[in-house]
Amino acid sequence: MMVKVCGITNQADADAAAGAGALGFNFYAKSPRYVAPEVAAGIVTAPGVLRVGVFVNEPQAVEIARQARLDVIQLHGDEETAPAGFPVWKAFRVSSDFSMDRLTFPAEAFLLDAPGDLYGGSGHTFDWSRAKGAERKILLAGGLGPDNVQQAIATARPWGVDACSRLELQPGIKDHEKVARFIELALTA
Repeated sequence: MMVKVCGITNQADADAAAGAGALGFNFYAKSPRYVAPEVAAGIVTAPGVLRVGVFVNEPQAVEIARQARLDVIQLHGDEETAPAGFPVWKAFRVSSDFSMDRLTFPAEAFLLDAPGDLYGGSGHTFDWSRAKGAERKILLAGGLGPDNVQQAIATARPWGVDACSRLELQPGIKDHEKVARFIELALTA
């Protein structure tokens, strides 16, 4: 199970996410979880942990990814093409009219998120059963936390899970106990 803790803005929160397979760094300037590329580059991650950059319609994604020492580019906007040179995860908001047939983007994995006012981090969930049986790698996101991650995994059987806002004390600052519990519960589901 791939476990991603998103919205990492500082070293203490990265350290608290020990056991996660991926950490997410948000490079969308309108997000309260935005982190500058040079700050992200200075955050040390454990060997083998993927450094995932979250981008929204960012034409400089590849340059920022290099500067921030990323492993994966996660596209969370309305992008129609994948940038070259990095593995790509593509996010989709699962509204009532969403169809899994939309998962044709050239990506290694797809993140399914609940719709919200901004791109990502809404804290809302969607009907996880809509992801069940997907033929592509799926990361469930949207409103996941320690209280519901095992139910989400049991329902959808995804490749991975991604949490952000439900693991926070305030936007951009993680609750380390919730982070540890989320990772533990996801890995034992």
